[in-house]
Amino acid sequence: MAAGGGRAFAWQVFPPMPTCRVYGTVAHQDGHLLVLGGCGRAGLPLDTAETLDMASHTWLALAPLPTARAGAAAVVLDGMVYALGGMGPDTAPQAQVRVYEPRRDCWLSLPSMPTPCYGASTFLHGNKIYVLGGRQGKLPVTAFEAFDLETRTWTRHPSLPSRRAFAGCAMAEGSVFSLGGLQQPGPHNFYSRPHFVNTVEMFDLEHGSWTKLPRSLRMRDKRADFVVGSLGGNIVAIGGLGNQPCPLASVESFSLARRRWEVLPAMPTARCSCSSLQAGPRLFVIGGVAQGPSQAVEALCLRDGV
Repeated sequence: MAAGGGRAFAWQVFPPMPTCRVYGTVAHQDGHLLVLGGCGRAGLPLDTAETLDMASHTWLALAPLPTARAGAAAVVLDGMVYALGGMGPDTAPQAQVRVYEPRRDCWLSLPSMPTPCYGASTFLHGNKIYVLGGRQGKLPVTAFEAFDLETRTWTRHPSLPSRRAFAGCAMAEGSVFSLGGLQQPGPHNFYSRPHFVNTVEMFDLEHGSWTKLPRSLRMRDKRADFVVGSLGGNIVAIGGLGNQPCPLASVESFSLARRRWEVLPAMPTARCSCSSLQAGPRLFVIGGVAQGPSQAVEALCLRDGV
């Protein structure tokens, strides 16, 4: 299936994780896929950390996390893995920021986030780590904050325009896209209970403002708790939950050049509550929930990168 000006996509399946997990923290560093924490079969946060050697397709154990944590967001810079927020053993949202140093296999601390949350989206742009959305319990977080790696200080940006839990976010071409989710009731909402939406909102980093895209540019499927990433000039939405009894396998992409949504090959394993990772021409979809907690590791790839 082709998208984005004729570029083709395909799925690649990797060895399953040793540990089933939901909402793990994932990163890619020096040819290794790192999976940290998450929730296990018992539904409680884990301190387990594992890594997949991408060359040998072999899983190895790493030093456990300082505390069990699930739903932390992560970025990698200069060989260091930054893990932000998450939930601890008491399942309360956290504001901690920790840094993993692979060479010494140890963890360090940085200034905490202004807004504790888990399940947030993170992006690295210039010398800043951007943290967007997430949850506190079942309530959506609309905060949009940035950590300056040089000054080690936090600043706030305009919050998300709408209250959508389990939304998906991606950055492309200097803009942040916030997609879908479970719209929460409010004074101006017609619905009296949460409902799935296919909304698309865009934040321009240069101008510092949010725009809600028109109905004609909304996603094809209404979905929440799904994976979003950027591949080959496309914003890609994968899996999640919708108005169906089971997790979705559908995949769609928004071509930034052609300004339209297109259908891509479906997931090998339909899942929601997954972790995701952008690594070169691959968008990894890791763990999550199928019929139960999953060990699956799959990646949507540009064909010239498979």
